[in-house]
Formats: sequence, C-alpha cells, structure tokens
Amino acid sequence: MQNLLSNSWKGLAWRGAVSLLFGILAAIWPGLTLLWLLALFAVYAFISGFASASAAIKNRHTNSDWWLLLLLGLMSVAAGAVAIIYPNLTAVFLVLLIGATALASGLVDIIMAIRLRKVIEGEALLFLNGIVSVAFGVFVFFFPGAGALALVWLISIYAIFSGVLLLALAWRARGWAEGHGTPPSTLPA
Repeated sequence: MQNLLSNSWKGLAWRGAVSLLFGILAAIWPGLTLLWLLALFAVYAFISGFASASAAIKNRHTNSDWWLLLLLGLMSVAAGAVAIIYPNLTAVFLVLLIGATALASGLVDIIMAIRLRKVIEGEALLFLNGIVSVAFGVFVFFFPGAGALALVWLISIYAIFSGVLLLALAWRARGWAEGHGTPPSTLPA
C-alpha cells in the first residue's frame, strides 16, 4: 500500500489540486446557479476519478491494495456521469449526490489509512481527510434542504480543506518516492 501511495503521489496531487480549485471557485462565485455547480462538480468528479483510477491501474501489478484506489476512482467517475446525464437534478438530489460521493470516498480513505498505519508515517493525513469527507457526507444527509448559498459555502469549505489535506499527503508521498522520509519498514538493513 505504501508503494501505491509513493508511486501515485501525482494522482494524489491532482486530486488535491482539483479539490482546492473547485473549492476556491465555489467560494469566489457563491451565487453560482445550480447548473454551474453541477458542471463544476462533474468536472471535479471526472478528473479526480480518472486520476485515482489511472494510479490504481498503473500500480496493479506491484500492490495488492490497488483495487481500493480503483474503486474510489470509479465511484467518482460514476458520480460525475450521473451529474452530466441528469442535468435537471433538483438541488436536494445534487446535495445528496455530493454527500454520497464524499461519504464513500471518505470511507475508502479511512480504510486505506488504517491499512497503512503500520507501514508508514503520515497516514494520519489520509485518515483525517477521510474523517472530514465522512463528516461532510453525514452532515449533508441530515440537512439536505439547506439553502443553496449555504450549500455552496459548505461545499467550498469542504473542498478546500480536503484539497489541502490531499496536497499535503501528496507532498509526503513524493518524499517517500524520492527516498526522503522513507518509511522504516523499507529502509535498507
């Protein structure tokens, strides 16, 4: 699993950068119409999903846990496809779709972090991102009827926070890939 992250730091960086950009754009334009928010979410889901899936496929022969990253990617691509195929979604359904995506990706991140805890240092960033994603998803399911402007701000804050955590994890994974901060279990004897 550690090899999967260290070999896929660019995918993590893409996920983080896209999430951060999505959050900033949503904060800059809080008056976005539902259609623009839907388009922004679809683009975010596709790019994030393809980055995760390609990293998983690239590392499928070197790691037995590659399927977790593939699952995350496929869920994101599916959510983006639903958003594009059904553009007349109601605000509540869009909120629930975004919440379900955050909840599912958060659970996958938590599982990956738990599996990494004995192998590397710094898995807490992935775990924290998973907790934030799950909390956001649960909040959205309990309060789906929140106002559109409040929703945009909530999504923006979540996306920015998640983006920062993923970029920090990518930075750390890049260090692992370059041999700086190599986890103790992989140090030469």
